[in-house]
Amino acid sequence: MEFSQSYKKRPAPGKRPRRGKRPLDPKKRNILIAVAALLVAAVFVTIGLVVHSRRAASPAGGDEFQTAAPVTESQTAAPATEAPTTEAPTTEAPTQAIGDVTVTDMQTTMYSNVVTLNVRAAPSADSAKLGMVGQDQALSVTGRCSNGWYRIAYNGGVGYVSGKYVEEAPGGKQNDDAPYLLHVNRQQNIVTVYAKDANGDYTVPYKAMLCSVGTDGKTPTGTYNTTDKYTWRLLSGNVYGQYATRITGHILFHSVPYFTQDKSDLEYEEYNKLGQAASLGCIRLTVEDAKWIYDNCPKGTTVVIYDSAEAEPLTPPTPAKIDVNDSRRGWDPTDPDANNPW
Repeated sequence: MEFSQSYKKRPAPGKRPRRGKRPLDPKKRNILIAVAALLVAAVFVTIGLVVHSRRAASPAGGDEFQTAAPVTESQTAAPATEAPTTEAPTTEAPTQAIGDVTVTDMQTTMYSNVVTLNVRAAPSADSAKLGMVGQDQALSVTGRCSNGWYRIAYNGGVGYVSGKYVEEAPGGKQNDDAPYLLHVNRQQNIVTVYAKDANGDYTVPYKAMLCSVGTDGKTPTGTYNTTDKYTWRLLSGNVYGQYATRITGHILFHSVPYFTQDKSDLEYEEYNKLGQAASLGCIRLTVEDAKWIYDNCPKGTTVVIYDSAEAEPLTPPTPAKIDVNDSRRGWDPTDPDANNPW
């Protein structure tokens, strides 16, 4: 008897039939694989988000976790408030560009060394003129330009001046090649001139002068070396000094001021203040003493300015007071000019 292929042997009574493994439908299998892949991807995405959020919330000490673009030269970064990192801080000052000129931030005081100095809207002589500043005027410098100009604070904004016409007020050192050393005691308003001894040291008190230093500490202390000289020099307040010698910046030795460049136009009331602080920072002297420094102390002469209550080695002569009713009051009595009526 021929059996059909669908025929199966019946199991013995009391036994359950054994079932064979049925193969998984290919379509269902593909669906399960896709679902599993999506679940795995979701897990990895979740882990990545957690790690990223933890790194973003961590302090700025971990630079290896930072992915933000670095601050460029023209940007101003906000000051850090977190704990300092172990990396060396940058020392470069912020810069900006004006056309082809780069401006590096700085902060210092400089002084005009010309009678009138133009202030421009940009670091170029071709730019618009904003105004002018007078000689020896202090300038608040906020930037150094790559073409030699400086950016300054001016009238509540900014302006630019040529570096050819401004100078700093640097400290100096003793110049042993000069014939004399000048000491200025601010507290006593005395200038003492020292000459060299046989060993070449400045130990010999040679000359003493009564002076007027700046009020309220406007004459700086320190060691400086003289530079420029002028027979007449325009001073702050549109007055003039004879025989001026620059000590540093806008600080000079010079005579008591004159209203004009006329030797008979002396501010005689200021002359009578010699021996007390009276200036805006310069060291005022009689014409005779100012001329002596002008004639005998070459460029580079060391000037030491200090405060001391101790007696100086020499007592300076006291200039005679000028009677304000005297017709000769416009002349400095010590001026060696042949026309001096004194």
